[in-house]
Amino acid sequence: MLDLRISVIDACNYRCGYCMPADQEYRFFRPDERLSFDELVRLARIFGEAGTLAIRITGGEPLLRKDLPQLLERLAALPGLRDLALTTNGELLAEHASELKAAGLQRVTVSLDSMDPARFRELSGGRGDLRRVLAGIDAALAAGLRPLKINTVIQKGRNDRDWPALLDFARERDIAVRFIEYMDAGNRNGWRPEQVVTSAHLLEEMLQRQRAGEGPELVAEPHAQFGETARRYRFADGRGGVGFISSVSSPFCGGCTRARLSADGRLYTCLFSGDGLDLRAALRSGAADAHLSALIAQVWARRSDRYSEERFLSRNAATASQGAKEKVEMFRIGG
Repeated sequence: MLDLRISVIDACNYRCGYCMPADQEYRFFRPDERLSFDELVRLARIFGEAGTLAIRITGGEPLLRKDLPQLLERLAALPGLRDLALTTNGELLAEHASELKAAGLQRVTVSLDSMDPARFRELSGGRGDLRRVLAGIDAALAAGLRPLKINTVIQKGRNDRDWPALLDFARERDIAVRFIEYMDAGNRNGWRPEQVVTSAHLLEEMLQRQRAGEGPELVAEPHAQFGETARRYRFADGRGGVGFISSVSSPFCGGCTRARLSADGRLYTCLFSGDGLDLRAALRSGAADAHLSALIAQVWARRSDRYSEERFLSRNAATASQGAKEKVEMFRIGG
């Protein structure tokens, strides 16, 4: 595994419908149920010794975790780590961007589903303030947290007409926006295949806009590294970029290099996993590093996750989803 996603907290200050619908109740981990910073750093070091080169901090909303810069500083000092990134909804980013950079964070991805203030608030479950998120993006750029990316989940009939404004914003800031197909992650979002706007459809709409003279030429880019999930394009004039993550219409299970560690210390080998290896129990029972390393290696070697491919091959996504085993909730392991 090359990439480790560490969820530091499962709580979130938003209630986005594809992850944590606002009409449901949640029980979040108590502080003693979450891994401590010492435990997280120890596991990250063991993963690094096994070949992990990149760490992404996720949630829930990771900026809700108290003293997060202290963890980042310790992770940044690990030998061999090439990339330390964070995914956030951006609501608290403006007040923390400088200290995150000073602690060793290299880059940030911000979830942003609309540039329309009212629709943005609706999509965030009535909690998000678009002005604060945009201020957070600008603060992150000013602090040097680059390359900065925007993640946008497109849902038919909700924000599928909002992409031009998102593209224009990304070009103004010379950053990349990645459009993600709406997925049946977790068990709560009531996903249906007819809600998906495929990447191919979205790209064709962008090309039509380009042919109408309303935008610069898009140029396809090669994959930057093995296991990259996004199909990437740049604008011919050099400002900004576009990516498509197509796990519904064009799954990429076979090339996945990501492991996911939940805030309570469970190791998952897929976003759609049903259960994970309880590393917290091993840690707190006094397991040696060699034993923990062996447990991790065994799980990774035995992984057979291909949920997205099976959904695609079934040609009936609704049936595939309804018949699947219960999945870990996305807010427990990050997107």
